Amino acid sequence: MAKFSHVKSTIREGFRMAIEAIRQNKLRSILTLLGISIGVFSVIGVMTAIRTLESSVNSQLDILGTNTFTIQKSPAIQIHGPGGDRKIRQRKNITYTHYEEMKRKAKLPLRVSVLDETGERNIRYKDKTLKRSAELLGADEWALRSINTYLADGRNFTPDDIRFARNVTILGPDIVDILFPFEDPIGRAIKIKGIDYTVIGVTERKGQAFGQSQDDFVLIPISLYIQRFSNRWTSLAIVFEAESADMYEKTMDEAIGLMRVVRKVPVEEENDFSIISNEELMETFAGFTGGIKIFAGSVSVIALLVAGIGIMNIMLVSVTERIKEIGIRKAIGATKRDILSQFLMEAIFLSQFGGVVGVILGITGGNIVAIVLNVPAVVPMDWAFYGMAVCSLIGIGFGIYPAWRAANLDPIESLRFE
Repeated sequence: MAKFSHVKSTIREGFRMAIEAIRQNKLRSILTLLGISIGVFSVIGVMTAIRTLESSVNSQLDILGTNTFTIQKSPAIQIHGPGGDRKIRQRKNITYTHYEEMKRKAKLPLRVSVLDETGERNIRYKDKTLKRSAELLGADEWALRSINTYLADGRNFTPDDIRFARNVTILGPDIVDILFPFEDPIGRAIKIKGIDYTVIGVTERKGQAFGQSQDDFVLIPISLYIQRFSNRWTSLAIVFEAESADMYEKTMDEAIGLMRVVRKVPVEEENDFSIISNEELMETFAGFTGGIKIFAGSVSVIALLVAGIGIMNIMLVSVTERIKEIGIRKAIGATKRDILSQFLMEAIFLSQFGGVVGVILGITGGNIVAIVLNVPAVVPMDWAFYGMAVCSLIGIGFGIYPAWRAANLDPIESLRFE
């Protein structure tokens, strides 16, 4: 019990001395604490931002749908080495003929559908006109399933709508809010580039994903889209849905094999198309954020080392300024262990103060991403713990020498020091 009381007294005294050191040497202490705070802030801020993004990605990747993958010309996230972008641009476009062949030959998928999109702002109804570009989507009768949404009113496309390229459209809620604020849009005709399209359906509201609205779109039959909005750069996306999670890999293997046959890709050459899936997006995102984590960690290590040197400097100065005090304490019974413990605790407290500030600023700064993306804030308790642990190690590592020097001062010489 007495031993515990002694340890408690030592910790309390170390805390008091740390506060006193900061009070007496404000500028020097603030600069030291600033170095630690910046180091911890950089790593906690980046990790919080990345954790927020990962949380957003995990919660919102269902925009692709369950057991669904897409074959398209280019990757969803393009990160290439030298010449990689040019190589992708040189790939052949995926055409409607490719889609028809895949739909005819594929046996395992529950469905095979087609999709493409472009931006269009020349959309109006009577005196109301869009003041910004909306997403114009061309799709088949599986349109709603392809974009993972449902009807709130009206009907979906039928095979005949696609076959006969009928002038019909399905609107997202954002478009309805702008063009039809006070009336039912079903059966009304909107104009897209001056041509009438009858509204046959309105989708349910989905909200935002990755900071962007998922409801700002206009759907038209893919056959009509190809006639009026395609150009030589148009490359379609073919969407596949497996019957179950167990059939997912087999369905993907069949689709890849058939696509190579349809596009006449030689056996020795790699795919001239990209596979987009939830797993692929997560792996690409993880690879991208991994590099950021390494960079942030490197910057933090440098900042913390500089801060550690600052702690050693302030502690050495503190030892020099308090030599006489150390001599008096030794003369009245303080042991080397007492002196060592108190100066070491002072160094740890100094680093912890800076660490706490860095963690608070890092979590606050990192969650700016959450505000921008309109997703729940994240508090990375594991990284906050790591940050505080590193600060303790910095305090111990860079405070041990000044503390050892103080503990080994000769009490007689210390009392004579002026």
